[in-house]
Amino acid sequence: MAGPMETSTKLMHPQLSRAETIPSSWYFDPAVLTREKQELFWRTWQLVAKMSDLPSPATYFTTELVGEPLLLTRDSQGVLHGFFNVCRHRAGPVAVGCGTRKALQCAYHGWIYGLDGHLISAREMEGVDNFEPLSFGLVPVQIATWGPLIFVNLDGQAPSFDEVFSPIIHEVHSKGFDLSNMVPIERRDYDIACNWKVYVDNYLEGYHIPIVHPGLFQELDYDQYEVITYQKYSKQFAPVRKPGATPADTRRYARYVGSESASPDAEALYYWIFPNLMLNIYPDNISTNVILPTQLERTLTVFEWFAVPEASADEMKDTIDFSEQIQQEDIFICEHVQKGLSSKSYNRGRYSVKRENGVHHFHQLLDNALKK
Repeated sequence: MAGPMETSTKLMHPQLSRAETIPSSWYFDPAVLTREKQELFWRTWQLVAKMSDLPSPATYFTTELVGEPLLLTRDSQGVLHGFFNVCRHRAGPVAVGCGTRKALQCAYHGWIYGLDGHLISAREMEGVDNFEPLSFGLVPVQIATWGPLIFVNLDGQAPSFDEVFSPIIHEVHSKGFDLSNMVPIERRDYDIACNWKVYVDNYLEGYHIPIVHPGLFQELDYDQYEVITYQKYSKQFAPVRKPGATPADTRRYARYVGSESASPDAEALYYWIFPNLMLNIYPDNISTNVILPTQLERTLTVFEWFAVPEASADEMKDTIDFSEQIQQEDIFICEHVQKGLSSKSYNRGRYSVKRENGVHHFHQLLDNALKK
């Protein structure tokens, strides 16, 4: 078995045909997870909320990002702000839950902060030397939006949101999808008994589709399934099967091909943005998946669906039901893979050159980040 944090400059071979997968110990070594929090989740753009969570000026919303408490606000002018939800006095919570407030009061000692983060009042601090209230505002985090989505980055020196996401946003728009017009339909959370990387590995290849997802296999042209990798993200492309490949009445997307109103280029696009965000684009909806480690061998996957306001409720229900079927199939295989990774019989595997370049790409980015 590989030892804890087995790393070297040659751990991940850059040539796919010669590369081995990351060591199995990386999926159950606490030291690896600690490094991942520090070097991945707290230094990259993370999807943490929706604009509907802050529906109007003078609202706030609290959440957590892999152990870091966060506070999002819209001030009286409607400007969006992001902060660590940590009072500058003795680390109490500045806010709990969500709601509407003109100011926020720490639940521990009552320090009061404006929705723009500045310290308004610090109780009974008279006589404290060198205490300057202006220097004790909430610690901010970078914040950005895309349509209904709100992202934060805890690293003030990280690349801007536009630098990371602009190529994806441009391509999504060029395909005719406008997230600014999308509204949230439903959210589902799944607690899965596997390390978060097992789930990401599984997402990044279509190799398992014919075996694990027979229903999805009917929908997509597997022979043309491909994964294209970029600097910090990858894109999976899978055209919808043409008419006649399978009985039309059994297929979710049959209505999008083979008719006068159908698009000749109906397709499914799957974006993965390092390290843990998936954006799934189908002919009739967009969904997001956020993959978060809650424990070393437990993962929270947050699924959210968005559609245009005029979307059919019945069609969206069909979409979500179909996604639920695929998710349950993925949960089954991911939980069994986690058990296999801890077997003394396994350490490192090999990649399919034809089908697993996306997984190799992820492992390279992971290896590079953890070497820092």
